Amino acid sequence: MACTPEALDRVLLQLGPLSIYWYGVIIATGAFLGLWLATKESERIGLKKDYMVDIVVYAIPVAIVCARIYYVLFEWDRYVGGPWWDVFAIWEGGIAIHGALIGAVLTAYIYTKLKGISFWMMTDIAAPSIILGQAIGRWGNFMNQEAHGGPVSESFYNNYMQYLPDFINQQMCIGGTVYHPTFLYESLWNIGGFIFLLILRHKFNPRRGEVFLSYVIWYSVGRFFIEGMRTDSLYLFGEIRTAQLISVVLVIGAAALMIYRRKKGLANKYYNGKKVK
Repeated sequence: MACTPEALDRVLLQLGPLSIYWYGVIIATGAFLGLWLATKESERIGLKKDYMVDIVVYAIPVAIVCARIYYVLFEWDRYVGGPWWDVFAIWEGGIAIHGALIGAVLTAYIYTKLKGISFWMMTDIAAPSIILGQAIGRWGNFMNQEAHGGPVSESFYNNYMQYLPDFINQQMCIGGTVYHPTFLYESLWNIGGFIFLLILRHKFNPRRGEVFLSYVIWYSVGRFFIEGMRTDSLYLFGEIRTAQLISVVLVIGAAALMIYRRKKGLANKYYNGKKVK
């Protein structure tokens, strides 16, 4: 569907030669809000909030580096032959959430082992914060006009998108064509996941590890379908989208791990710390 481009300015603030981009500010906002939520939950269950702060302090830089490495590896042809500093230009977009999660989980695992605290307890505390941060972070993609889907049909626009705020439709008008706001679809899916995880954690008192594993399953299911709509997917080989393949592996792996931990008696405590009878 044709449209007249009226993109928002990606730069929030210009301080001389220094440009502060909306992308970075939005990502940081999601991270800090997630940290605040996780520290409040840590205090509520009687755990030192310093543990969560420490994990986040260590995990954020590791996650950013891993997210960028992951993206660059799967988009290597895009960077070969170009200026070497483009590899570091994360303010232009181009970080992969799966890479960030790998880095963050590895950091949390090493930290909890060194401190002698439960890895699963910490990930259960962090899971709602992670998916909330992802929901907010997708709006950084919106400001960069990236992570969108293919062109929308006139009927889809008239039936659905015309009811969205004008600033979203205008930002999804790229090169005179309106594209699917897949950033919005994933953001809404993640908000739903955030609510689900809070209800699971506080109303049903699941076994340790199952809040985090439920997060993995929830996010991966949504990502699988939304990824199929995107035009900027990373590909493993042929027409196999990397994020879709990883999503399938994560859903199966998380469900299998949940069952395995129960059968082997490894999930022998509830979220609140009480022993499973």
